[in-house]
Amino acid sequence: MSGSAQRCGISVTPMSGSRNQVSSISAGVASALVGVGAAELVAGIVSPGSSPLASIGAWIIDLAPGWAKDVMVALFGTGDKPVLITLTVLGVAALGALAGFLQHRRPPSGVSLTGVVTLVGVIAAMTRPGAGILTPLAAVVGGGVTVLALTRLTRRIGVPARPELAVRPVVAGAVSGSTDRRGFLRLAGVLSAAGIAAVAAGQFIGASSRRALDAISDVVLPAPATTVAAPPAGASFAIDGLSPLVTSNDAFYRIDTALVVPEIDPSEWSLLITGMVEQEVRITFEELLALPLEESYTTLMCVSNVVGGDLISNARWLGYPIRDLLARATPLDGADMVLSRSTDGWTAGTPLEVLQDDRNAILAVGMNGAPLPAEHGFPVRMVVPGLYGYVSATKWVVTLEVTRFADVQAYWTTRGWGERGPVKVESRIDVARADESGGALLAGVAWAQHTGIAGVEVQIDDGEWVEAETADELSIDTWRQWRATVPAAAGRHTARVRATTSAGEVQTSDRADVLPDGATGYHSRDFTV
Repeated sequence: MSGSAQRCGISVTPMSGSRNQVSSISAGVASALVGVGAAELVAGIVSPGSSPLASIGAWIIDLAPGWAKDVMVALFGTGDKPVLITLTVLGVAALGALAGFLQHRRPPSGVSLTGVVTLVGVIAAMTRPGAGILTPLAAVVGGGVTVLALTRLTRRIGVPARPELAVRPVVAGAVSGSTDRRGFLRLAGVLSAAGIAAVAAGQFIGASSRRALDAISDVVLPAPATTVAAPPAGASFAIDGLSPLVTSNDAFYRIDTALVVPEIDPSEWSLLITGMVEQEVRITFEELLALPLEESYTTLMCVSNVVGGDLISNARWLGYPIRDLLARATPLDGADMVLSRSTDGWTAGTPLEVLQDDRNAILAVGMNGAPLPAEHGFPVRMVVPGLYGYVSATKWVVTLEVTRFADVQAYWTTRGWGERGPVKVESRIDVARADESGGALLAGVAWAQHTGIAGVEVQIDDGEWVEAETADELSIDTWRQWRATVPAAAGRHTARVRATTSAGEVQTSDRADVLPDGATGYHSRDFTV
């Protein structure tokens, strides 16, 4: 400040260094959030698959080791995708903070960083399956909005909003520039909130795309050539808190790697059977619906389901036996695996013999009497009893490649998970509470796919194992309900459960983690009488 200005009682009021840093970081965060919000809005309107958040998130999923998936699912269950999107947004905000700091200190370094991040978003989007000419648009728009906001906001740092306040008389006790700084931070806050709102709006628009909903609503499923009877009354117990025998579509668990649910026009869908076959076979959706479709009840479960976990559901499926389509192609000698591929590039390796035996391994088009929901694989997915989903339950399936385990690895097997993934015998306690009789009421489900459950036993504390009552079996490929009323004195208790298969295999008590091929051990629950 010049001596003449001091003598005249005049003060020039730029923000202090520390305040400049806070303001520059705030500017960067606000610019990044409003930019990513603009990108997500464009993606939601033009093409949900071009979402930079989804594309970068998919990269993260693809690069993550198997244990990381296990941790995410264990912590957040079926909410893992919103959490990953949120973490990605926070990562973008952190990069924005760095860009704001750099742009204020050494322009145009913040703009350069934004350009690099935008390029990463473009590359991530363009490398996803199904990328087209409009795919990079969302990332480019987002980057442009970020640069515009960043340059304009950082120029305001240290400069009062009204020129006449740049030089003003000193007033005792006043904080120079505080009004302008508060106004600046309010503006940054408003832009940040607008950006977050735009992200949410873009995600909602993409998730509820009318194109996908219209395509599903236009599908009329044919009457099945082979039907299953409605579940008998004895197959289900009326107990509050007990998992229903058949899971509704909206309650069915969902675990997959698709941050954006693929939109597939069924009129353009086809399945190719290729690889080690005498002849390739291609079938369209219309041709598939014209085949004699079969109904079947099958319970599906995720390999990440911990002991007592809820990543398991049961439904009535409609589809065509995969073995019959494989018979058309005629696999060659030496083949032992079918690599199924989703439209989004995800793969699963299924033992060929499993898809050729008499189990209800199908290409499913219907779920509980309706076309498949988009998030569960519309228009066609695989349903294979007896195997965990990561090696069998491919959604949005477009290719079946007959090959060999020795030659090819699927998506999760490259990340440390087991090769074949047979479902293990398990049981779960859904209900553990005091009974009206003064004892304890226990109830739950047990499963041993493609073998069936013969019996269930329960134990209170360290007492004797007591046989539970099992509901009628719906299918050897579905879970089976059980219940038991057992004596229990007043106080705190621990209940345990174990199952025995129709082949005489008793569920093991050995505790094993979900990695590499499924958890084992007795499920227990504490309760009070």
